[in-house]
Formats: sequence, C-alpha cells, structure tokens
Amino acid sequence: MNPRLLLAALLAATATLLAGPAPATAHTGFHEYVALGDSWSADVTVLGIDHTYAPSGCAQSTWNYPKQVAARLGVKTFRDATCGGATTAEMTAPQDVGHVPLLAQGVNPAQFDRLTPSTDLVTVGIGGNDIGLAAAVIGCVNPLPAPLGTPCRTRFAGADGRDLMSRRIAETRSRIAGVLEGIHQRSPRATVLVVDYLAGVAANRGCYPLVPVLDEDLTWLGARLKELNGMLASAADEGGATFVDTYAGSVGHDVCQPEGTRWVEGLAPLSTNPPGPAIPFHPNRLGADHQAATVLHALGS
Repeated sequence: MNPRLLLAALLAATATLLAGPAPATAHTGFHEYVALGDSWSADVTVLGIDHTYAPSGCAQSTWNYPKQVAARLGVKTFRDATCGGATTAEMTAPQDVGHVPLLAQGVNPAQFDRLTPSTDLVTVGIGGNDIGLAAAVIGCVNPLPAPLGTPCRTRFAGADGRDLMSRRIAETRSRIAGVLEGIHQRSPRATVLVVDYLAGVAANRGCYPLVPVLDEDLTWLGARLKELNGMLASAADEGGATFVDTYAGSVGHDVCQPEGTRWVEGLAPLSTNPPGPAIPFHPNRLGADHQAATVLHALGS
C-alpha cells in the first residue's frame, strides 16, 4: 500500500471527525458510484449515523469508506446502499431495519435498486453475514478461561469431520458469483470492486481475557476470516471484478491491539476512534480510513 495515500486519507478523516468526508480533491473519470454491502462497508456506528442514503437503522457512518471514496473521486452521482446486517439476499430484496433499537424504523430497498445502466463504479463488500461469522464471534464469548471453558469451535465440527464454517464459506461462493453477475447485468459499464474484510481477528493469536474468547477459538475465527477473504478474491477474479485486499494492510490492527492501534473494536462497546459508544467486532474510524485508502489505491487515485 502506498503510505502517502493512507496518510492523506487519515488526515482528511481526522479533520472531519463527525462532519462526513472531505470535499473532493481528485477526479478520475467516474461519474456515478454505487456502494453495496453489509455492516463492514457501512462502517456501522452508534454516533455519527448518516441517513442520507439509507434508513438510520442501517447505521451507516458519516465516515464510511464509500463516502470517503466518493468525496475523493468527486463523483457527480453517489448512492450508498450499504446496510448493517445485509446478506447477498438483500441485493435483490428489501431489508427491514425497523427492529433496530433506538433508531427510526424503515426499510432499506433492495440494494441493486440503486444501480443503473449509467453506473460506472461499484464497490461491494458482502458475504460475512451469509456465513454467520459475526454471530459465531458473539457465540464464542466464554466467561471461563482455558481449560475450564469449552471451545466453541467444537460446535462447528461436522459429522463428516469437515468444519461447518468452511462449508458455509464454500457454499456462499455461488451467491457472490450471482451478486457480481447481477451487477454486470444492471450496470454493464461499471468498474466493479469486491472489498474484503479487515484483519479484525488474528489467525495466530488470541488475547483472553481482553477479548473473552478462548485463544484457540479466536485463532480459529481468524483462520475462517482469511478463508472467507480467499473465497472473495477467487470469486472476484472469476466474476470480472477487481479484488481489493484490505486484509493485508490491516494485519497487526486486530481486536487484541490497544486503542489507537486497533482498527476493529473488541467486545467492549466503547471506542476512541471516534470517542464514544462502538459496535463490537466492527471497524472503527481508523479501519474505515484504511478501507478508503486501499480502495482509492486500487483505483489509482
């Protein structure tokens, strides 16, 4: 990754902590940008929610990477369809977000509804909810340390000996292929970028009790995260899309790191980036800045 691009993104984001992305400073020929994806693309937040493009129940942050990218590129038309909790099914079906506590009720239309024949740039970050990764992380929280605590990964051991999470990842590949095909059909002129998931969980270490998931479970989750990203990279290559690797540049910024170093929050619902309540196991603002810088680098901007 070009460190100058990362530094520029960080400085721009810092200057507009809760005010949203910086004014456009570059233009690369894109005119109509549509962002699709789940909570790791919406960069969901408790404070700083923007409901300009989607209901507040989607919890899009004002600083999420699509907004930063749109501002940097200076696109004339921008639509951000990203929404917390989205799966590949919500690309073509509406998502009811009225159940989200304390947030206004609403329905996020099918994300593909934002695509048009004139759309010339699409980013999509999806698949984590299809495999149930976030639910698995929460389900692996263990109040008892080893050896008293029972590893949660044993619940994912299939009768045939195959890891059930790995099976879900393999099964989701066809859905990702379908998403890319649907984008190309609706927006045949578009440059399509598949954005992967940050290294929020390391594949070689845990940090119990800082994150109360047994170390062997946290490393197992980290390995599945890498496996998911590998599947996304392969699907992007076969589906006529550009793969954006945010994982590699985020290694060492996982949930076990201290404030200011970690780009994904742990179980404690507080953050200093930005200061205030946070959504556990999701990117903070530093993570969003890295995502934006990596996407811009992939676009040569």
